[in-house]
Amino acid sequence: MINYPIEAIRRDFPILSRPVNGRPLVYFDNGATTQTPNQVVKAMEKVYLEINSNIHRGVHTLSNLCTEAFENARKKAAKYVGAASEKEVIFTRGTTEAINLVAHSFGETFLGKDDEIIISAMEHHSNIVPWQLLQKRAGIILRIIPVNDDGSLDMEEFHNLLNPKTKLVAVTHLSNVLGTINPVEKIIEAAHNINVPVLIDGAQAIQHLPVDVQKLDCDFYAFSGHKLYGPTGIGILYGKEKWLNEMVPWQGGGEMIQSVSFEKTTFNELPYKFEAGTPDYVAAIGLGAAMDYVGAIGFDTICEHETELFQYAFDRLSSIEGMQFYGTAEKRTSLISFLIKGIHPFDAGTLLDKMGIAVRTGHHCAQPLMDRFNIPGTIRASFGLYNTKQEVDALVDGLIKVKQLFG
Repeated sequence: MINYPIEAIRRDFPILSRPVNGRPLVYFDNGATTQTPNQVVKAMEKVYLEINSNIHRGVHTLSNLCTEAFENARKKAAKYVGAASEKEVIFTRGTTEAINLVAHSFGETFLGKDDEIIISAMEHHSNIVPWQLLQKRAGIILRIIPVNDDGSLDMEEFHNLLNPKTKLVAVTHLSNVLGTINPVEKIIEAAHNINVPVLIDGAQAIQHLPVDVQKLDCDFYAFSGHKLYGPTGIGILYGKEKWLNEMVPWQGGGEMIQSVSFEKTTFNELPYKFEAGTPDYVAAIGLGAAMDYVGAIGFDTICEHETELFQYAFDRLSSIEGMQFYGTAEKRTSLISFLIKGIHPFDAGTLLDKMGIAVRTGHHCAQPLMDRFNIPGTIRASFGLYNTKQEVDALVDGLIKVKQLFG
């Protein structure tokens, strides 16, 4: 048992002390959105109350202070993921927009008819639909890595899919349904052996796994603030400078330009080339505060706590008769997806909510994966740094009651 300051941590999240349906809240929907600590809320409040002003280009005090705080958040993000330069960190609205940015800008710059992109059968819709749209625009071909019965990727088939027509590989780091930790290091190495760049969807991994983009050697890495104890509507696209310099802009407008005339527009340097218009600088500063918060607890300490909690939850849930788990690969973490024989996941989720227990039910924006396992959806319990074994016990007791109610 690690010396983990769980009570102090939980006090930082006021929402955890509120009742739901007359019961103490048990929040196991962290895979969708994590809760936000006081420290992040106060950092954002400070912007609005003390330094609020549109960033960049202003010469007055408030604009300078707000710009400094915004760019400091970029520095924190670069350090958090191990980027070589702050120029490689682009603020987006989240993982979805980050992947769409790459699909649009990388696609328009480098891809044409019959070029191939490899994704996997376990991807979130955010890493499927942008490539399908590119397929319609440019005539590219999508290749799909199959998923094994245990929820791991079929790596042999991945190697078979790689060929001279492959121009990009885009895969998730950690499955939002299965909890599988994909061997992204091996995927990147194999792709780079034939000079193919790799995009990693890090939406689920960023708060649970150590990420160093230089060690991974990935070409792009995307994640969202609201899954890292930060605000909604903000995220990061990391991209290697060599790619970002060559890619065409994602959107046009203010900030992403150097000069504009009716005859010609020249574009700004990185990272501003991809940040058209006024960014959500308040949320960006909040994301920086969230990274500070995680750093203050210690990422290794958090990982140890979550690993212990995950194993405890899996062992306890396994004791319930009729449980069917989806995602039993050797390397997995952070969430557990399951069904109970004879009970629809929506019914189970609704009854658990009556007991104050929040879980996610449905296809989790991964319908092709549900089709792979021939199920309509699952119940998903996903964990965060503030969850406890007592809450796991409450979930198990709640599921037992659900079974009793359905006879």
